[in-house]
Amino acid sequence: MKKLIFVCTFFLIPMACLIAGTAFSGALVDERANCNTFSIVAYDPETNEWGIAVASKYLAVGSAVSWAKAGVGAVATQSSVNVLLGNAALELMGKGKSAKETLDELMKEDAGRDIRQVGVIDKNGMIANYTGSKCNPWAGAKAGKNYSCQGNLLTGPEVLDSMAKGFEETKGSLGFRLLVSLAAGEKAGGDKRGKQSAALLVVKPNGGPNSLGDRWLDFRVDDHPNPIDELYRVANLTSRFKAVLKGK
Repeated sequence: MKKLIFVCTFFLIPMACLIAGTAFSGALVDERANCNTFSIVAYDPETNEWGIAVASKYLAVGSAVSWAKAGVGAVATQSSVNVLLGNAALELMGKGKSAKETLDELMKEDAGRDIRQVGVIDKNGMIANYTGSKCNPWAGAKAGKNYSCQGNLLTGPEVLDSMAKGFEETKGSLGFRLLVSLAAGEKAGGDKRGKQSAALLVVKPNGGPNSLGDRWLDFRVDDHPNPIDELYRVANLTSRFKAVLKGK
């Protein structure tokens, strides 16, 4: 009986510590909490598509940052990421709120606003972005007609300048333009820490398989030494992505 008690104790004490959050060794750090990254949200009024492209030294960045719904808009939520802002923003814009009205309302209610970064584009292509005062520098945003670029923990503002230029000067499908923008940001310095993952999401009405749903393009590279190049390779396997000039 004594041996049985000893064996149970031997296994139960470590298990209890694990359940309690590793009380003896200190709490585990969730590396997913700080989604330091650079992204672009955009709208193509000619094809009625909304999209997001994002890259980071962060595992599976697309799982946290990218949110979009056809006929409603697109959202990038990052920095000390609050993923709840993605669906919340889409719900508000779905009820008729503009991008600015949506972002103002969400930031007013978010106690962690100082460490958040969000980019929003609504159904009309109107944009709004927000960078909290305590986001890791360099942090900021740059917007133009039908797009907004935002990033934090970047090498500098030249990252967003290059992204904006890449998007504005490129012709072709929205998905292609988004990846050109992303690659330009990476070439200009990108994430200070390096590279790991990238994602592309484009939605349009009836854009899903068999015209069901709205996911026109949805590709992710979760862990790769050159994630943007790999994302382009994968996306380019489908004719939906091809960089065909409009009207050709």
